Amino acid sequence: MLIEVNPENPQARLVKKVVETLERGGVIAYPTDTYYGIGCDIMNKKAIQKIYQLKRMDPKQPFSFICSNLKNISDYAKVSNYAYKTMKRLLPGPYTFILEGSKLVPKIMLTNRKMAGIRVPDHPIPLAIVEGLGNPIISTTAATPEGEVFYDASLIHDFFGQRIDIVIDGGPVPGVPSSVISLQNDEPEVIREGLGDIRIFE
Repeated sequence: MLIEVNPENPQARLVKKVVETLERGGVIAYPTDTYYGIGCDIMNKKAIQKIYQLKRMDPKQPFSFICSNLKNISDYAKVSNYAYKTMKRLLPGPYTFILEGSKLVPKIMLTNRKMAGIRVPDHPIPLAIVEGLGNPIISTTAATPEGEVFYDASLIHDFFGQRIDIVIDGGPVPGVPSSVISLQNDEPEVIREGLGDIRIFE
């Protein structure tokens, strides 16, 4: 199902429809401040496995996930004073921060070192969905198993068909990945340079 949602002021009834789909274990595609993403409720193991199959990814490679704000991040990760101050300056924004996951995070979402990739995108649609769901959602780029990235919601809908329950058309996205920053042990390390400005870490 392809639905159009206002990217600046998401319609409450449509957000509710998406949230209800996630609560039933559904998989969605949605816009962010970088790419279109594919996601589900991080608490639904079957839905997570479905996304691994969709993208033909190695289950040992954990997904990032989206929180709605800094307070929400502190529920799912161990946030030091340094990490808090750093993220407060940059979020919401096109960054993925690598932090040690809390006990709330399902093991499938963590690396062997119990680290998790967490995003708070500067985009009203995914933030409204997470807020409505009450849990974070998976964040993985909407792409073919071969790595071809989709920048248009209708193309995602055409490619995946009924394998994705709802594709949200929120208009154009930048089409550049997030910058990935590890804040492990309060020692910032740039893992990937993307849309987010990394000069403060240099």
